This record gives sequence, C-alpha cells and structure tokens, in this order.
Amino acid sequence: MGRDSSRQSGARTGGEEGADTPETLRLAQDQFIACWGKMGSAWGISRTMAEVHALLFITGEPLCTDDIMERLQISRGNASMSIRALLDWGVVARAHRRGDRKEYFTAEQDVWAMFRAVVRERMKREADPTLASLYEIRDLTASVEDATRRTKRAKQPPVDSAEADLMARVGEHNKRLDDMLKFFETVQSLTERFVSPSGRGLQIAATILGKAAS
Repeated sequence: MGRDSSRQSGARTGGEEGADTPETLRLAQDQFIACWGKMGSAWGISRTMAEVHALLFITGEPLCTDDIMERLQISRGNASMSIRALLDWGVVARAHRRGDRKEYFTAEQDVWAMFRAVVRERMKREADPTLASLYEIRDLTASVEDATRRTKRAKQPPVDSAEADLMARVGEHNKRLDDMLKFFETVQSLTERFVSPSGRGLQIAATILGKAAS
C-alpha cells in the first residue's frame, strides 16, 4: 500500500486534519481516547463525556458536533449532552470559524488549568454538598450540647444517670463530627487556594511535594 493509500485509510476527524491524518497518529489518538474514557469512568464521569473531552484535547483542533459524532460513533444526543457538561466544567470552550455557521468546540490545552477546573468541579459537586450535610447533622445535637453547657455553668448535676449518659454520648458524637468538619474545611480551604482559576497553586504544590518525596 502506497503512502497516499495509507493516508486515505484514516477516517475523517474534522478540523484541518481530515483524511491526511496518518494511520499511526489516528491509532494513537484512539488509544488515548479509550484510556481517558476508562479513567473518566473510574472518576465517576460519563465515559462518553470523557471520550469527547479526550478527542478535543488530543486532536488540538476545533471540532463541531458532527465531527465528534462521526469520530466517536455516538448519537447527536450523547454528543450534545457531553459537550454541555464539558462546557459547564470549564474544560471545553466554544469556537467559531469565519464563514461557517456551525458551532465548534475546543479543549483547554494547558493540563494544569484543565486539572484545576476538574478539581474545582469535583469539589463543588461532591465535597461541598458533603460539608453542608455535615453542618446540618451537627446542628441536630447542638441543642443537647447547649443544655449540657448551661448545666455546667450553673454547676447543677444532670437530672439522672440516663441524662448524664446521653449528654456524654452526645459530646463524643459531636467531637467526632467536629473532627470531620475540620478536615473538610481544611481540604476546602487548601483546594480554593491551589485551584484558583488564575493561579498556579496546584502546580506549585505538586512541584514541592515532588521535591519532598525525592
């Protein structure tokens, strides 16, 4: 098979690559897309969403919905839903081509900026709701703890042993929750510092940890 035939064996990827993409490059791209899809599934992200992101990232070219559908062999509904989610996550942006009415999409090419966006979104979707729930759970026993404090300030013993036992168990329960809250608050504070959209905190932290480990 000649060089021209080898080039034509690659399917259209959209953008400016088209049928000129060498077969080996396309194979490497496909393997990256498959790898990224598996990792996305492990992170609790839709495999299709991860593959759409991988395609946009590894090709480095603006692609329209039709390009994405053709390359990944997915439905328009799956492609559109994945693109919307990626736009919400901040790892994909809209792009336009002069003279073309189609809407194109590009992926963030700075891997540190990309991972900062992913971490921020994971925190917003997972850690923040957990922290809010922990505060609500902590409030449930706040009244019992307040009553214990008032009793101690008045130097009055509890009504009976059962009440004393309850107050002790509530105190232990609240301490465990407070420890958990402090942990999440610390993680949230560090995350906000390290993954600021305009900052390089995550990269700096990784560099420092890498040097410390070595």
